[in-house]
Amino acid sequence: MVTGPDTDERRALLHFLAANRRSALQVVDGLSEADARRSVVPSGWTPFDLLVHLGGVERHWFLLVLDGDTTDAPASPGEVSTLVGAAVSYRAECERSDQILTRFALDDPLTVQPEQLVGEVTTVRGVLLHVIEEIARHVGHLDLARELLDGLTGLGPR
Repeated sequence: MVTGPDTDERRALLHFLAANRRSALQVVDGLSEADARRSVVPSGWTPFDLLVHLGGVERHWFLLVLDGDTTDAPASPGEVSTLVGAAVSYRAECERSDQILTRFALDDPLTVQPEQLVGEVTTVRGVLLHVIEEIARHVGHLDLARELLDGLTGLGPR
């Protein structure tokens, strides 16, 4: 693991990253397969789609943008057939992301500059902040969808 002046900040960022990831998984835990595939929003997103998307977020920002690996295509909802499978895939992406992060300091530049957020996300710190923000936003979507689907609330630790 990279150590040094960014250790306290790194620890805080990784804490919030892990907490948001856990929240996403906790909100969908126990949701029926039928409800996981049901949309309750005009955009058409389903809890299943959102979880697969979060795996893609991990893959894009850590595997591509930080690690520079362009050979591993993101999973699509058609490649994962169940909510449990999507959760397993998401956990695996998170573990890979964590391994990649051990090789970088917070001020390290990106290996690949993504087309979106050009000039806004330029370092590992920026990637972490962006991913924390994106997961938190989608956990809110998942939380609302879960409440509308089966009435359960307060499922994530946040």
